[in-house]
Amino acid sequence: MLGRFISFEGPDGSGKTSVLEQILPEIRKWTDKNVILTREPGGSEIAESVRHIILKPENTAMDSRTEALLYAASRRQHLAERVLPALNRGDWVITDRYVDSSIAYQGVARGIGIEEVYEMNQFATEGLMPELTLYLDVRAEVGLSRIERNRHVDEINRLDKEKLEFHQQVRQGYLQVLERFPERIVKINAENDIDTVSKECLEAILNHIRKEEETGL
Repeated sequence: MLGRFISFEGPDGSGKTSVLEQILPEIRKWTDKNVILTREPGGSEIAESVRHIILKPENTAMDSRTEALLYAASRRQHLAERVLPALNRGDWVITDRYVDSSIAYQGVARGIGIEEVYEMNQFATEGLMPELTLYLDVRAEVGLSRIERNRHVDEINRLDKEKLEFHQQVRQGYLQVLERFPERIVKINAENDIDTVSKECLEAILNHIRKEEETGL
């Protein structure tokens, strides 16, 4: 595998999409490699169909384990159809969400268990994890207020409609993931203004690459 694989994570309202839109042109200036931006759930035709099922606001009867399995299935299709071919070509793949989201949302907030969700996704991904993850940290109250403020332009999905306590648990889940994988994850304070957050994310990516080049990894 020759390409680079980087993920962006964060609770709802953390601003991942806005940050990615801002820094992607800068990343493309920095490398001569093809840089692909994708997202989960989704990122390919079949995976996007699964996304629609998962996030459809009317699907309130969905069982928690069904939800976790659908995320893993969408992720597998996304990898097979888009991510792995790109990495094997030497492209850079930057994804908005990956396995850490499932651990935080289903493993912790839904109460399924971190190990259970982690192992399910190890099967789905054959152990493929990003070399770097940027975690945009934001308190649930702040994230939800952003969603409410921008609801006329944002996609309001089934998870956005969960109660505050659920989103607080999601953040706690992410903090547990950060504790487990400190060598891979960089925490960014996403409550800062968009320009500051974008600058810190870009610096984290470039510093990671420079460090690898210096050590010969």
